[in-house]
Amino acid sequence: MTSVRSIFHLRPRRAGVAAKSKGKGGAAEACVEIVPMRRSHLKSVIAIERRIFPSPWSLGLYLSEITQPATRAYYVACVGPDVVGYAGMMVVVGEGHVTNIGVAPEWQRHGVARRLLLKLAAEARERSAQHLTLEVRVSNAGAQALYHEFGFVPAGIRKNYYSEVHEDAIVMWAHDIHTDAYRLRLEGIEARLRPLGPPHGAGQAPALPEL
Repeated sequence: MTSVRSIFHLRPRRAGVAAKSKGKGGAAEACVEIVPMRRSHLKSVIAIERRIFPSPWSLGLYLSEITQPATRAYYVACVGPDVVGYAGMMVVVGEGHVTNIGVAPEWQRHGVARRLLLKLAAEARERSAQHLTLEVRVSNAGAQALYHEFGFVPAGIRKNYYSEVHEDAIVMWAHDIHTDAYRLRLEGIEARLRPLGPPHGAGQAPALPEL
Protein backbone atom coordinates (compact mmCIF):
# COMPACT_ATOMS: atom_id res chain seq x y z
CA MET A 1 0.00 0.00 0.00
CA THR A 2 1.56 3.22 -1.08
CA SER A 3 -0.30 5.57 1.27
CA VAL A 4 -0.20 5.19 5.03
CA ARG A 5 -3.23 7.21 6.03
CA SER A 6 -5.88 9.64 4.92
CA ILE A 7 -7.32 12.25 7.28
CA PHE A 8 -10.77 13.84 6.87
CA HIS A 9 -11.79 16.62 9.23
CA LEU A 10 -15.23 16.34 10.78
CA ARG A 11 -15.61 20.12 10.96
CA PRO A 12 -14.33 22.51 8.28
CA ARG A 13 -10.87 23.76 9.22
CA ARG A 14 -10.19 27.49 9.29
CA ALA A 15 -6.85 28.83 8.17
CA GLY A 16 -4.41 29.22 11.04
CA VAL A 17 -6.53 27.27 13.53
CA ALA A 18 -5.13 24.11 15.11
CA ALA A 19 -6.90 20.79 14.61
CA LYS A 20 -8.02 20.57 18.23
CA SER A 21 -9.21 24.16 18.56
CA LYS A 22 -12.77 25.11 19.37
CA GLY A 23 -15.20 25.74 16.52
CA LYS A 24 -18.03 28.28 16.42
CA GLY A 25 -20.22 26.00 18.47
CA GLY A 26 -17.54 25.55 21.11
CA ALA A 27 -16.89 21.87 20.25
CA ALA A 28 -13.35 20.72 19.59
CA GLU A 29 -12.59 19.91 15.99
CA ALA A 30 -12.20 16.18 15.36
CA CYS A 31 -11.20 14.05 12.39
CA VAL A 32 -11.65 10.58 11.01
CA GLU A 33 -8.49 8.78 9.96
CA ILE A 34 -8.43 6.08 7.29
CA VAL A 35 -5.51 3.79 8.12
CA PRO A 36 -4.37 0.32 7.00
CA MET A 37 -6.07 -2.47 8.94
CA ARG A 38 -3.73 -4.11 11.46
CA ARG A 39 -4.06 -7.06 13.80
CA SER A 40 -4.64 -4.61 16.63
CA HIS A 41 -7.81 -3.39 14.90
CA LEU A 42 -9.39 -6.79 14.41
CA LYS A 43 -11.14 -7.03 17.78
CA SER A 44 -13.04 -3.83 16.98
CA VAL A 45 -13.66 -4.87 13.37
CA ILE A 46 -15.14 -8.21 14.45
CA ALA A 47 -17.32 -6.45 17.03
CA ILE A 48 -18.79 -4.23 14.30
CA GLU A 49 -19.20 -7.26 11.98
CA ARG A 50 -21.25 -9.05 14.61
CA ARG A 51 -23.51 -6.04 15.06
CA ILE A 52 -24.33 -5.44 11.40
CA PHE A 53 -24.06 -8.70 9.45
CA PRO A 54 -26.09 -11.91 9.91
CA SER A 55 -23.03 -14.00 8.92
CA PRO A 56 -19.96 -12.08 10.09
CA TRP A 57 -16.48 -12.87 8.88
CA SER A 58 -14.27 -14.74 11.32
CA LEU A 59 -11.08 -13.50 12.92
CA GLY A 60 -9.17 -16.14 10.94
CA LEU A 61 -10.56 -14.89 7.64
CA TYR A 62 -9.54 -11.32 8.39
CA LEU A 63 -6.09 -12.46 9.43
CA SER A 64 -5.76 -14.34 6.15
CA GLU A 65 -6.84 -11.27 4.15
CA ILE A 66 -4.57 -8.70 5.78
CA THR A 67 -1.52 -10.94 5.42
CA GLN A 68 -1.81 -10.88 1.60
CA PRO A 69 -0.79 -7.27 0.87
CA ALA A 70 0.20 -8.02 -2.73
CA THR A 71 -3.44 -8.60 -3.70
CA ARG A 72 -5.45 -7.19 -0.78
CA ALA A 73 -6.08 -3.73 0.67
CA TYR A 74 -7.92 -3.34 3.97
CA TYR A 75 -8.52 -0.12 5.87
CA VAL A 76 -10.25 1.03 9.02
CA ALA A 77 -11.89 4.37 9.79
CA CYS A 78 -11.00 5.71 13.24
CA VAL A 79 -12.50 8.57 15.20
CA GLY A 80 -10.02 9.17 17.97
CA PRO A 81 -9.11 5.76 19.40
CA ASP A 82 -12.29 4.08 18.15
CA VAL A 83 -12.71 2.02 14.99
CA VAL A 84 -16.01 3.12 13.45
CA GLY A 85 -15.81 1.42 10.07
CA TYR A 86 -13.71 -0.70 7.75
CA ALA A 87 -13.45 -1.77 4.12
CA GLY A 88 -11.48 -4.21 2.02
CA MET A 89 -10.65 -5.02 -1.56
CA MET A 90 -8.93 -7.67 -3.65
CA VAL A 91 -6.98 -6.51 -6.72
CA VAL A 92 -6.12 -9.07 -9.40
CA VAL A 93 -5.30 -8.64 -13.11
CA GLY A 94 -6.42 -5.03 -13.44
CA GLU A 95 -9.65 -5.42 -11.47
CA GLY A 96 -10.51 -4.45 -7.93
CA HIS A 97 -13.22 -6.40 -6.10
CA VAL A 98 -14.60 -4.63 -3.03
CA THR A 99 -15.06 -7.48 -0.58
CA ASN A 100 -16.73 -5.63 2.28
CA ILE A 101 -17.63 -2.26 3.73
CA GLY A 102 -18.90 -2.07 7.29
CA VAL A 103 -19.79 0.88 9.51
CA ALA A 104 -20.81 0.82 13.18
CA PRO A 105 -24.59 1.41 13.40
CA GLU A 106 -24.25 4.68 15.31
CA TRP A 107 -21.95 6.05 12.57
CA GLN A 108 -23.99 4.93 9.56
CA ARG A 109 -25.27 7.67 7.21
CA HIS A 110 -22.45 9.96 8.34
CA GLY A 111 -20.21 9.57 5.29
CA VAL A 112 -17.83 7.01 6.81
CA ALA A 113 -18.45 4.50 4.02
CA ARG A 114 -17.96 7.24 1.42
CA ARG A 115 -14.54 8.05 2.88
CA LEU A 116 -13.58 4.37 2.95
CA LEU A 117 -14.68 3.84 -0.64
CA LEU A 118 -12.69 6.91 -1.71
CA LYS A 119 -9.63 5.27 -0.18
CA LEU A 120 -10.28 1.94 -1.91
CA ALA A 121 -10.84 3.60 -5.28
CA ALA A 122 -7.62 5.59 -4.93
CA GLU A 123 -5.76 2.44 -3.91
CA ALA A 124 -7.13 0.54 -6.90
CA ARG A 125 -5.92 3.31 -9.21
CA GLU A 126 -2.48 3.25 -7.59
CA ARG A 127 -2.34 -0.49 -8.26
CA SER A 128 -3.17 0.08 -11.95
CA ALA A 129 -6.65 -1.40 -11.76
CA GLN A 130 -8.95 -0.39 -14.60
CA HIS A 131 -12.25 -1.58 -13.16
CA LEU A 132 -13.96 -2.01 -9.78
CA THR A 133 -16.75 -4.41 -8.89
CA LEU A 134 -18.85 -5.29 -5.85
CA GLU A 135 -22.09 -6.94 -4.76
CA VAL A 136 -24.91 -5.22 -2.88
CA ARG A 137 -28.25 -6.37 -1.48
CA VAL A 138 -31.18 -5.70 -3.80
CA SER A 139 -33.02 -3.93 -0.96
CA ASN A 140 -30.09 -1.75 0.13
CA ALA A 141 -31.03 1.42 -1.72
CA GLY A 142 -28.75 3.60 0.41
CA ALA A 143 -25.63 1.64 -0.49
CA GLN A 144 -26.65 1.49 -4.15
CA ALA A 145 -26.98 5.28 -4.23
CA LEU A 146 -23.49 5.62 -2.77
CA TYR A 147 -22.05 3.23 -5.35
CA HIS A 148 -23.76 5.10 -8.20
CA GLU A 149 -21.96 8.21 -6.97
CA PHE A 150 -18.69 6.37 -7.60
CA GLY A 151 -19.73 5.39 -11.12
CA PHE A 152 -20.91 1.86 -10.36
CA VAL A 153 -23.71 0.55 -12.59
CA PRO A 154 -25.72 -2.69 -12.32
CA ALA A 155 -24.41 -5.54 -14.44
CA GLY A 156 -26.38 -8.56 -13.24
CA ILE A 157 -28.07 -10.41 -10.40
CA ARG A 158 -26.68 -13.20 -8.22
CA LYS A 159 -29.61 -15.19 -6.93
CA ASN A 160 -29.74 -15.81 -3.18
CA TYR A 161 -26.20 -14.45 -2.81
CA TYR A 162 -27.04 -13.39 0.73
CA SER A 163 -28.45 -16.77 1.66
CA GLU A 164 -28.65 -15.99 5.37
CA VAL A 165 -31.36 -13.39 4.63
CA HIS A 166 -32.63 -15.06 1.42
CA GLU A 167 -31.81 -12.05 -0.72
CA ASP A 168 -30.34 -11.56 -4.18
CA ALA A 169 -27.30 -9.40 -4.88
CA ILE A 170 -26.89 -6.80 -7.60
CA VAL A 171 -23.46 -7.07 -9.23
CA MET A 172 -22.15 -3.58 -9.95
CA TRP A 173 -19.14 -2.38 -11.94
CA ALA A 174 -17.26 0.90 -12.26
CA HIS A 175 -15.23 0.93 -15.47
CA ASP A 176 -12.21 2.93 -16.64
CA ILE A 177 -11.18 3.99 -13.14
CA HIS A 178 -7.64 4.60 -14.40
CA THR A 179 -8.71 7.59 -16.50
CA ASP A 180 -8.45 11.30 -15.72
CA ALA A 181 -12.24 11.48 -15.91
CA TYR A 182 -12.55 9.06 -13.00
CA ARG A 183 -9.86 10.92 -11.05
CA LEU A 184 -11.95 14.07 -11.41
CA ARG A 185 -15.01 12.13 -10.20
CA LEU A 186 -13.14 11.12 -7.04
CA GLU A 187 -11.88 14.65 -6.49
CA GLY A 188 -15.44 15.93 -6.77
CA ILE A 189 -16.70 13.40 -4.21
CA GLU A 190 -13.94 14.33 -1.79
CA ALA A 191 -14.64 18.04 -2.25
CA ARG A 192 -18.28 17.47 -1.28
CA LEU A 193 -17.52 15.62 1.97
CA ARG A 194 -19.43 17.08 4.90
CA PRO A 195 -18.73 17.02 8.64
CA LEU A 196 -19.76 13.71 10.18
CA GLY A 197 -21.66 15.18 13.11
CA PRO A 198 -22.31 13.22 16.32
CA PRO A 199 -23.07 9.48 16.21
CA HIS A 200 -26.64 8.20 16.44
CA GLY A 201 -27.97 7.50 19.91
CA ALA A 202 -28.38 3.97 21.19
CA GLY A 203 -31.21 2.10 19.54
CA GLN A 204 -31.54 4.49 16.59
CA ALA A 205 -29.48 2.52 14.06
CA PRO A 206 -30.97 0.45 11.23
CA ALA A 207 -31.22 -3.32 11.68
CA LEU A 208 -29.10 -3.96 8.58
CA PRO A 209 -26.21 -1.81 7.40
CA GLU A 210 -27.27 1.04 5.11
CA LEU A 211 -23.83 2.79 5.03
